[in-house]
Amino acid sequence: QVHLVESGGGLVQPGGSLRLSCTASGINFRLYTMNWYRQAVGKQRELVASITSDSARNYTDSVKGRFTISRDNVRNRVFLEMNSMKPEDAAAYYCNVRARGSSSWGPGTQVTISG
Repeated sequence: QVHLVESGGGLVQPGGSLRLSCTASGINFRLYTMNWYRQAVGKQRELVASITSDSARNYTDSVKGRFTISRDNVRNRVFLEMNSMKPEDAAAYYCNVRARGSSSWGPGTQVTISG
């Protein structure tokens, strides 16, 4: 069974930084594209960033140049480094992988922008 757990969310001021982490188990992690999604209150969940098995990266336009996705295939972790954060970045952030014919999600970690 695929299991994803996010961490690293919290309260940050505009212009600040956070680093999210997601630990995966139940899959051969290095073979899969890993995704970060976010969902703000009253909005649809959106794909923020993806990293393929060979570390090709894609970002939604609103975070390009500010967010960086990376992965550690030894520790089965994917990271989202978020810099120059804006109020519109406030959301619940979710780790996602499509494996074994289904899409798996972590419980999410909340990011709040205030100050």
